[in-house]
Amino acid sequence: MRTVALIGKSGTGKSHKAQQVAGQNNIEYIIDDGLLIYGNRVVAGISAKRESTKLGAVKRAIFQDPAHAAEVKNKIQELKVNGILIIGTSENMIEAICRALSLPKPEKIINIEDISTPSEINTARRIRSLDGKHVIPVPALEIKKDFSGYLLDPLKIFYRKGKQEIFVAEKTVVRPTYSYLGKYTISDTTVSQIALYAARRIKGVAPGGRVIIENYSEGIVLNMELVVEYGIPLKSLLTAVQDEVKESVEYMTALNVLRVNVTARKFYFKEGES
Repeated sequence: MRTVALIGKSGTGKSHKAQQVAGQNNIEYIIDDGLLIYGNRVVAGISAKRESTKLGAVKRAIFQDPAHAAEVKNKIQELKVNGILIIGTSENMIEAICRALSLPKPEKIINIEDISTPSEINTARRIRSLDGKHVIPVPALEIKKDFSGYLLDPLKIFYRKGKQEIFVAEKTVVRPTYSYLGKYTISDTTVSQIALYAARRIKGVAPGGRVIIENYSEGIVLNMELVVEYGIPLKSLLTAVQDEVKESVEYMTALNVLRVNVTARKFYFKEGES
C-alpha cells in the first residue's frame, strides 16, 4: 500500500487542498481528522471536529481510541485500499496515525507551504482564528447526520479556465464546539414551535396540534399531529407539510431532521360549510 502525507500547522488550509493533492498523486482515499474519506463520501471513522475539547480532538485525530482505530483499519482492509493520503500537523502526527492504523510510512511528505501561496495560508489562518471555521473535504449533505446541531456551510470549489468556471469539488465548513467561545442549545419546545409554525404555512392546516420529538445522535425525528381542513386531499397536504417542516427546522436550528411523521388527528370545516 502507498501512503503520502500532507503536513502543515493547524489552520493553514490542508483539508482545503486534500482532494487536489490526492488526485495529483493518483490516490483515492484520504485520512483527515479521524475520518477515512473516499471521493465525496465518509466511509469510516469519527470526526475529531465533533469533540468538545482540543485534547479530545487530537486523540481522535490520531486514532487513540482502540474501537475507532479498529473500525478504520477493518474498512481499509475490506475495501482493499492501495493508496492513502494522510493529513497531519507534523511528521510525528503522521507517524502516530500510521502506527495506530498499521499503515506503512509515507513514501512522500508534502508540506502545505509547497502547494499553497503565502496569501492562501494567511487567509486560512485568519478564518480559523477569527471565525473558528474548519474544513472537511466532503459535501455538507454527506456529513450532515454526523454533525446534527453544528453550524455547517457548504463550500464549492471552482477554477477559472478562460471565461469558464469549472467545478472541482464540494467541501464543508464546520465550527466545532472547541473552536469558539460558548455553546448554543435549543429546547424541544422551540423546535416544536418552529415545526408547527411551518406546518401552518401550508393551506389547509389549522392552528393547534402537537409535536413529539425523538432525539438521536445523528438527528431528530418529528412526530406531528395536526388539525386539517376537511375535504383537502390528505396525501398531497401532508407531503407538503413534511417538506416545509423539514426545510424550516433544519434551516433555523442546524439540526438534522431524519424524518417528519405527520398524522391528521382532527378535521375542521370552513365557515359556511355543513
